Amino acid sequence: MSRPSTIFKKAAFVFSILSFTFSFAQNSIYGKILDSINNKSISGVKISSKTDKNLSIQTDQNGNFVLNNINSFPFELKIQKSSFETRFVSIKENPTDTLFIKLLPNDVVITEVVVTARRREETAQQVPIPINVISGKKAEETGAFNVNRLKELVPSVQFYSSTPRNTSLSIRGLGSTYGLTNDGLDPGVGFYVDGVYYARPAATTLDFVDIERIEVLRGPQGTLFGKNTTAGTFNVTTKQPSFTTGGTAEISYGNYGFIQAKTSVTGAITDKLANRFSASGTHRDGTIYNSRTNQELNDINSIAIRDQLLYKPNENLKLILTGDYNRLRANGYAQVIAGVVTTKRAAYRQFNNIISDLGYTLPKIDPFNRIVDTDTPWKAEQDMGGLSLNVEYNLGKGKITSTSAWRFWNWNPSNDRDFIGLSALAKSQAPSKHQQWSQEIRWSGNFNEKLSGVFGVFGIWQRLRADKDGQIEEAGKDQWRFSQSSTSSLWKTPGLLDGYGIKTYPSLNSFSGAVFGQLDWAFTEKFSLLPGIRINYDKKEIDFKRITYGGLEISDDNPDKEALQAIKNSVYSNQEFNASIDDTNFSGQLTLAYKPTKNYNLFGTFSTGFKPVGLNLGGLPTENGRVMTELAVVKPERILHYEIGLKSQPLKNFIFNLTVYNSDIKDYQIQVQAESLQLNRGYLANAQKVQARGIETDISYTFSNFYFFTNLAYTEAIYKKFTNAPPALEDTGGVNYVDISGGVLPGVSKWAGSTGGEFNFAGKLMKYEGDYFFALDSYYRSTFSSSPTPSKFLNIPGYALFNTRFGFRVRQGVTTYVWARNIFNRDYFEQLLPGAGNAGHYAGVLGDPRTFGLTIKVSF
Repeated sequence: MSRPSTIFKKAAFVFSILSFTFSFAQNSIYGKILDSINNKSISGVKISSKTDKNLSIQTDQNGNFVLNNINSFPFELKIQKSSFETRFVSIKENPTDTLFIKLLPNDVVITEVVVTARRREETAQQVPIPINVISGKKAEETGAFNVNRLKELVPSVQFYSSTPRNTSLSIRGLGSTYGLTNDGLDPGVGFYVDGVYYARPAATTLDFVDIERIEVLRGPQGTLFGKNTTAGTFNVTTKQPSFTTGGTAEISYGNYGFIQAKTSVTGAITDKLANRFSASGTHRDGTIYNSRTNQELNDINSIAIRDQLLYKPNENLKLILTGDYNRLRANGYAQVIAGVVTTKRAAYRQFNNIISDLGYTLPKIDPFNRIVDTDTPWKAEQDMGGLSLNVEYNLGKGKITSTSAWRFWNWNPSNDRDFIGLSALAKSQAPSKHQQWSQEIRWSGNFNEKLSGVFGVFGIWQRLRADKDGQIEEAGKDQWRFSQSSTSSLWKTPGLLDGYGIKTYPSLNSFSGAVFGQLDWAFTEKFSLLPGIRINYDKKEIDFKRITYGGLEISDDNPDKEALQAIKNSVYSNQEFNASIDDTNFSGQLTLAYKPTKNYNLFGTFSTGFKPVGLNLGGLPTENGRVMTELAVVKPERILHYEIGLKSQPLKNFIFNLTVYNSDIKDYQIQVQAESLQLNRGYLANAQKVQARGIETDISYTFSNFYFFTNLAYTEAIYKKFTNAPPALEDTGGVNYVDISGGVLPGVSKWAGSTGGEFNFAGKLMKYEGDYFFALDSYYRSTFSSSPTPSKFLNIPGYALFNTRFGFRVRQGVTTYVWARNIFNRDYFEQLLPGAGNAGHYAGVLGDPRTFGLTIKVSF
């Protein structure tokens, strides 16, 4: 009796297995995604389900995908890929053959832009973070091939660069110090390329190479990214290697001898290896003429190369090894005399009296004639590059990502910081060598259908040194008259200061480590709660040494030896100090998001943030001959941030986003300029309280063959309390410190906006079918201060710039268009900077004049 029962049980078991297998086979969907224009397969297409939140896969290198365990039909798929229109495909019953789905390229605008700001793929409109997304195509066609030009599309961004080293990138008026850079301070805006944090602000001056998209996140970002940032993040994603052979070649010609060439080639090496090689080179003649040397200054000579090797042994594992190198060789960045002010110094110390005594006549002050007569060479030599390894492994309902990187930065400049034809500050050179090593490991994914999150650990090690010969500042034969601080005839001693200078040897070693994470809890269909936390540890060590050299050798039998040496010491003196500090910080954020419908997303955020402790690495002030070493350490910057936002799509092709925010900062880290030539590059200090608040709107509309956008930002950034700031340029020679509470922060316009549109229509050019297009965009900003301490003279008037382009665009084949930037040839300043020692004159960094040209691009 038992045997038939056993046989029956075995048969039932086999039957159930067969039934399950049959059921599984019947409920599997096999598909392939193709480009509707050329029928080529598309890899990396995201496929998700509206009903099953755990279902999310990507097509393989051949565009294929498999969906298993489909419970029931009908079944709706959402198909997304950057540069293609999002498609929804409804499957009424289980298909018996491979499902072929074609995507239509969308070259004008991507309504549903896929971003990775929260470490997973989702649409920008669904992310409860203020974010601007610029596609690589838009960046290319608008000529935004670096951050300086990209800011014209994102009005909340401020970018200033008097040299690549002295570059500041801010969002909403917060981020980096304005003016000159101090190596002992961390940036407040993070700059990432493919997950790698670029520590040097000079990285933001590099040309973009083969970009997929650029995401600009506004507000503190400490719970999603490895490096903590108080103001926002640039998240740059490059185009990845593909197993489908393809590429582009592009060349542009323009006035001022402009020529720019770009190329990118990708394809399979084996069935598991693919490669992508990209390169660009840019040349432009100078836009400023040096009448003394008969040279054109502020030219561009740069090259960039990038190679990526993709290894994908299976659908769950992906490794990308990347190497890049960027080289800049330029006769720049020259500044032109923009004005002279009367200071509060004695009459003999006023600029016009100084140059008169030296027999020098200042050329007519007309900065926009773009002529200088400086005697010291302007040179900017920069090499930057590195290696990185990104590993992604799909594990369960999530993904583990590891990003390992090494980067270097070598800087070799020459500047004329007196800005005139006299040999006052004969040399101003701060060559530097920087290396960084970073490691980030994070997990992102779903715990269940209501709870998802991101958790990670991050570490970055940095080392910065001067060149072996040190950083040099050297006085010329005329410096005695600029430095003269008494009526003593000893100042006129022949050769006293000629060739007298300092060699500075700054050294920085730092480590920053963090544990961070953020949850997304959808506790109802409409409400989500997003808490995040960050624990950060920072350790910095500096060693600063400054040695004087040169000038007149004073013999022991000289009766005025002590007085002459005192004069030399008042100009330059030896200085040596070191400091070491570590600090642990906790920060976090809490966001409540409400989605009443799929087209509306409201959110409110409260967050705390910090910028790590700083160390002065540009020299310290002195008091009665004593080095004020108590100023070596700069307090951490702490921020309390509130924000409410609305992301909406009231009509199918209309987007309206609104953000209102307020940031209160305690111990705001700022670079201040001193009148002493010994602190030519300024020094770091803390402003007690700063407030930044504002309103931002982003609007875009697409109708048939027309696209329109407008972005507007109102920003109010002020010192709530800063009682010990250095005086403004015109107040030099008066009190040593002033109260500038209520004054505006430098570099911030109250109003900034960008507006533009594109019109296209189908047509044919030679044998190619495509679209003719015409585009116009504009950028406006109101008046802003160009001095850390508000000045009546260092204010830059508001201006508006207009750019246009017209051409013929195809997806495969030849695209060509003509373009023009600053079409009305508007004269404007990007910065105003006082001369070394605050003698009373100041110079301007000029914006580019009108440029125009032709671009030809071949895609295959």
